[in-house]
Amino acid sequence: MHAAVVLAHPRADSYAHALAQRAVDGLQAAGHRVDVIDLYADGFRAAMSEAEREAYHGDQPILDPLVQTSADLVRIVDALIFIYPTWWSGLPAILKGWMERVMVPGVGFTFEERTGKVRPGLTNVRHLIGISTYGSPKSIVRVVNDNGRRTIMRALRLSCGFGVRTRWHGLYAIDTSTVGQRAEFAAHIERSMTDLR
Repeated sequence: MHAAVVLAHPRADSYAHALAQRAVDGLQAAGHRVDVIDLYADGFRAAMSEAEREAYHGDQPILDPLVQTSADLVRIVDALIFIYPTWWSGLPAILKGWMERVMVPGVGFTFEERTGKVRPGLTNVRHLIGISTYGSPKSIVRVVNDNGRRTIMRALRLSCGFGVRTRWHGLYAIDTSTVGQRAEFAAHIERSMTDLR
């Protein structure tokens, strides 16, 4: 299996980076090929440019080589794994921008020629996984709708087709969690990736 890990955190010493490493370790231990897209380290630009918006419905909607690299990868992987902190009850801006700029027509979805209906573009993806940390407890996260999770598990899921399997891993109330709780969650992530088939 080939997996892409999409990581969105600006600090290399962050817990999100530690979780990404544990996920990669688990995937590799299971014999899977892994590519990591570290959005901040790569210098990914979140904002869609005017030229990109103009090109969006054209024959070549991707103008940036860095965006093209991500698009080429998501078209061939079996698993997409997102690791990020939940900020303001949603995705970090850089990850939302990655989705807007990468999941363009011809990548995230296609249009049926005869009817114009939207069809999934990532039917190669068999596993869609989200891993996030939250400052708030789970009860509060539910009240504010957990928008990042909804974007990945609902909107992006539609781009993968009905056969995709989903998993969500959340560490809630990280601000008041103990070292032991964070260590156990990280170990859980590695085990979960090792079990991925």
